[in-house]
Amino acid sequence: MIVRTALFGLAVLLLAGRAPAETPAAASLAEVDRIFADWRLSAHVPGLVYGVVAEGRLVHVRALGVQDTVSQTPVTADSLFRIASMSKAFTALAILKLRDDGKLSLDTPAERYIPQMKGWRYPTSDSPKITVRHLLTHTAGFVEDNPWGDRQQVMAETDFTRLITAGPAFARPPGLAMEYSNLGYALLGRIITNVSGKPYQDYIRGELMQPLGLRDTGYDIFASPPARRALGYRWQDSQWVREPDMQDGAFGAMGGVETSATDYARWVAFLLSAWPARDGPETGPVRRATVREIATGSNFAAGTLRPVAAGGASCRRAVAYAMGWSAIDDCDLGMMLSHAGGYPGYGSIALLLPQRGVGIFAFASRTYAGPGLPATRALLALQRAGQIDAARPAGDTGLAQAYAAAKAVWHRADITAAPLANNMLLDRDAARWRRLVETLKAEVGTCAADEPLQPLSLMEGRFTWNCEHGRIAGRVQRSPNPTVEIQALEFGPADP
Repeated sequence: MIVRTALFGLAVLLLAGRAPAETPAAASLAEVDRIFADWRLSAHVPGLVYGVVAEGRLVHVRALGVQDTVSQTPVTADSLFRIASMSKAFTALAILKLRDDGKLSLDTPAERYIPQMKGWRYPTSDSPKITVRHLLTHTAGFVEDNPWGDRQQVMAETDFTRLITAGPAFARPPGLAMEYSNLGYALLGRIITNVSGKPYQDYIRGELMQPLGLRDTGYDIFASPPARRALGYRWQDSQWVREPDMQDGAFGAMGGVETSATDYARWVAFLLSAWPARDGPETGPVRRATVREIATGSNFAAGTLRPVAAGGASCRRAVAYAMGWSAIDDCDLGMMLSHAGGYPGYGSIALLLPQRGVGIFAFASRTYAGPGLPATRALLALQRAGQIDAARPAGDTGLAQAYAAAKAVWHRADITAAPLANNMLLDRDAARWRRLVETLKAEVGTCAADEPLQPLSLMEGRFTWNCEHGRIAGRVQRSPNPTVEIQALEFGPADP
């Protein structure tokens, strides 16, 4: 189970509208609700909805505030919010699907698919041409353009063609750094249109949204049921001021999607279902391997500090923009995919833990309201409460054999009880192995050695054993040989 059974059962009861029994899981979800409720008030957000996805479904959803400050219609899980730059994930996956279908190549110059780009002048004559991959990973050399890009949503396709023909100014040559570009994703939208032969909105709706059952997700907000729309507001002069609605246009590929929590949960569940790699039939509109490709970061990783306000200790995180998502290595949560959305009238966030099968998202109806902080707090609160399991990549029988051999080495204090790669006795001879194990056994006493191995891959895993006077932490790693051989084995006192 990725989420503890108590949490899962509780969430089903919540969705069914029945009062749950008081359990530790109930307290954990109450803490999540408190985190988001407190944030909504302090951030001056008129309407908010958030959800937790696990085991392939929406297991917890809450709606707070109102869709419209005049009618005071309450927000629900089916209220429609614009999700701004979280739209880029749909655009990126559509590009990858076209690649799978043999319609384009990621490493081909983008001008092959947008002829007007052939006249572009780069900063230096020796600069490479912009490829599709550069656009996907924000490494095309454009300047960061959030203030400008957000207001281009309404641009007509004819005006966008003129902009492309004239060509942009460049911040640097392509391929030298990551710099976030809405223009780059608008160009991807034009590539989808030109390659597929239909407007990018129609292609994405027909190839991704409709097959996944996202019936209420699209780009044209004026075609949405008015009674279900969460209207966008700006907090200004201590009051909410209505933001004008922006019609669908050429830049919608970077930020124009409107959706509901109910629909978006299906999208998150589909993405999470691509992990782990496995045999079996494909069930989605895009192959699992292609979906996992969205986590492939560019070469320009950055170190950031997770805010102390998110909960827990502040720690450094490695972040690299992938394809429609930022790929993050978090000190507590491990591998995480993240994307925020900021837009006139709206702010949103999605955080996915692919190796744990869990995701959380939130939509808010206030300009640039960033619910990333409460979403991170909520995930950390669930983890601290034991509601989210650690990542468990599937091991194989060979790794299980290696773990059994590690136990035999411990019990016998004899390294030769394991099948050894040729480096093992060269790195530490048998006598020193015996002294190491006997010294540790004298310190901690008898160990149960019955805890399951925590696989890091098909070839390596970690373990922790409870003993009479302490705990032992260890690691076992197979060699690259196809037969089971141990190339690394560690035993030592576990941290307190």
